[in-house]
Amino acid sequence: MDLLSRKQGFHLPLFVQVIIGVTLGALLGVVFGKEPFLLGAGNEQLGDLGLLVIRLLKALAVPLVLFAVLDAFLTTQISARAGLKLLLICAVNVSVAFGIGLTLMNVLEPGIGSRAHFKKVLEEGNVPPLQSTLAPDALSPIKALQSYVPESLVDPFAKNSIIPVVLLALLFGAALRRLKENALDIQSLETFVHGAYQALVLVLGWVVMTVPFAVFGLVAQVVGRAGLGVFATLAPFLGVVLLGMGLHAFVYYPAVAWLIGRRTPREYIGKGADAVLTGLSTNSSLASVPVTLKCLTEKLGVSHESARLAACVGTNLNNDGITLYEAMAALFVAQALGLELTFGQQVVVVLSSLMAGIGIAGIPEAGLVMLPLVLGAMGLPPQLVAVAIAFVMPVDWILARARSGVNVMSDMVVAILLDGPRKPA
Repeated sequence: MDLLSRKQGFHLPLFVQVIIGVTLGALLGVVFGKEPFLLGAGNEQLGDLGLLVIRLLKALAVPLVLFAVLDAFLTTQISARAGLKLLLICAVNVSVAFGIGLTLMNVLEPGIGSRAHFKKVLEEGNVPPLQSTLAPDALSPIKALQSYVPESLVDPFAKNSIIPVVLLALLFGAALRRLKENALDIQSLETFVHGAYQALVLVLGWVVMTVPFAVFGLVAQVVGRAGLGVFATLAPFLGVVLLGMGLHAFVYYPAVAWLIGRRTPREYIGKGADAVLTGLSTNSSLASVPVTLKCLTEKLGVSHESARLAACVGTNLNNDGITLYEAMAALFVAQALGLELTFGQQVVVVLSSLMAGIGIAGIPEAGLVMLPLVLGAMGLPPQLVAVAIAFVMPVDWILARARSGVNVMSDMVVAILLDGPRKPA
């Protein structure tokens, strides 16, 4: 798509290419379903090829974060004030997200209409028990802290564990900064870090050019498996969650970007469209980091320091899409089960969702992976958790991409707020 457009003298924007990929993939899924149509291959194989692109993006994005943070320490001063400002902005954003989500779920109550169907699923009992290794106290602060501290320097990179990588980057970045301030000659090391960072950005940019083809294959696979009519039963849940994400992403974010950062809604949404569509298509805000940085610095006029702090370090805290989904999905399941949760119990769900969402922005389907943790915090037995996950899974692939898109928009608005009001030209 991209190479063809260049030969013809024009370049289709990435988000247009993605939309074309989605449309063609859905059409192929509807026409052929699971049947092979080319040399024994079909939509399943197209989806498997698309996953290879996502895997490569994830593999490259984690070292990008490491070198981006190291380069930021060597080239810019990350003050305690900037760190506190980042935490405050993220706390306000996620609080607004939860306020929107809880209000919609308690007022509209989409789970009530699904009780009959959910009861039927429970009665059938054809879903095997959830095989989970999560401990009952997995949400305790000590357990969370233990999981963030790596056992070796290689382990976080082998497992693509982003929080340990960020912790290591912060430690080594601070050490390099101290050595530089003490007049120690680390010029060669500084040159290596900067060169590695630039090389990773360049390689990731090349891989991102193949994203529309990956989307084409993945959409063909999903639609081929489930068809277009699989969403009827879960339409209320799907609609309410998308409404909550839409209000947060297209009302709250543009408003604060305009009122505080002096970027109009048209600028914020239009000039950040490539990053948002990359997050939607790759289902990973971490994989969209190079595009997000480019949109922030080249199109929205955000400083490199604020862009890196928000998109590389802050992306572990800016997971509004995931945390909003986790809380709303848990309340939906509770409503479908006929459980009446008190405000205090809903706060527990919120806190569980917040902890589950930290540091997993780079993992496609992360919201669905972490949902058992949140449901378990509600006190649901494993068998019931398994049924609940199977119940929401048919529409999760849509919500997963929406979550990633909201996470990218969160990274962008945090960078804008860190930068402060734009000065007149």
